[in-house]
Amino acid sequence: MRIALVAPPWTPVPPTLYGGIELVVDRLATGLQRAGHDVLLCTTGDSTCPVPMHWTLPAAEGRRIGAMVPELRHVLAAYEVVQDYDIVHDHTLAGPLLADRYPNLNIVTTIHGPFGDDLTPIYEHVTKRVPLIAISEAQASAAPHVPVAGVIHHGIDAADFPIGAGDGGYMLFLGRMSPDKGAHRAMEAAYKAGVPLLMCAKMREPAEIEYFDTYCAPYLNDDIRYLGEVPHQQKLELLGGAKGLLFPIRWNEPFGMVMIESLACGTPVLAFAEGAAPEVIDHGRTGFLCDDVADMAQAISRLDELDRRECRAAVEDYFSTDRMVAEHVALFEKVLASRRS
Repeated sequence: MRIALVAPPWTPVPPTLYGGIELVVDRLATGLQRAGHDVLLCTTGDSTCPVPMHWTLPAAEGRRIGAMVPELRHVLAAYEVVQDYDIVHDHTLAGPLLADRYPNLNIVTTIHGPFGDDLTPIYEHVTKRVPLIAISEAQASAAPHVPVAGVIHHGIDAADFPIGAGDGGYMLFLGRMSPDKGAHRAMEAAYKAGVPLLMCAKMREPAEIEYFDTYCAPYLNDDIRYLGEVPHQQKLELLGGAKGLLFPIRWNEPFGMVMIESLACGTPVLAFAEGAAPEVIDHGRTGFLCDDVADMAQAISRLDELDRRECRAAVEDYFSTDRMVAEHVALFEKVLASRRS
């Protein structure tokens, strides 16, 4: 099958720092090629994904995330070079909205963000022409009236994540500096448990900086530290040494790549039972689903009950690139059969 992937133009593929969507696109592109498909990745010129690539923008537009002009330039150029591909798997917002301009293209799209007042009407329109892939049942359930072609959980290659002993004596927080991600709740849980906490988080946008300055910076000390936005190799080392990962979300998180990255390193995850967390964490086996900060603090003391090999096995057995690729290929074939009929 000839498959074109259109990545967003905001971060290179794979990402050098924060970038969950771009990590998924990278795994899909390499996994599809490994499975014998003819793959083209439409991305930015600074991407390093080892598949054939096409780009118009020489570098990712990270400073203009969400801006219309760079995304439209990127998408329009991509759609001109994918005319003879069997499937175009678009991960942008603008691309599927242009589908009517390209009636001969078989386009599918993945929604990576949450349904909400802004996005739901857009995808109601998009799905009249473009099949929609959701990344969790929790995400899809937020807009049950929007038709979904399939729910496909993310996957990664466990072999790319060295399993660690968890002997660093600290808990870890990875994500963005935002109230939704809950760095301040991770700090409170670690403080209550009397365990050191290392925080690595994206903090570039004004709202992220304001949140950090107000809710996190005043409470940093020798035991609770912010390390900044760390590169991938350092992230792997921190995950391998952590006793556990804290994922104290308070919103309908569509997935949460950091959870399966943590499990791949053998590190259990402590999360609130919101969003896709119950679909990822096997309570009592690969982590704990907690009710509140006090419950999370108490769960930290129970981490020794868990077997880190079980965390790794969860990724090898289910949250793998191979399973994710196979499910996408099956959906693509279904879409093509439907169009032919």
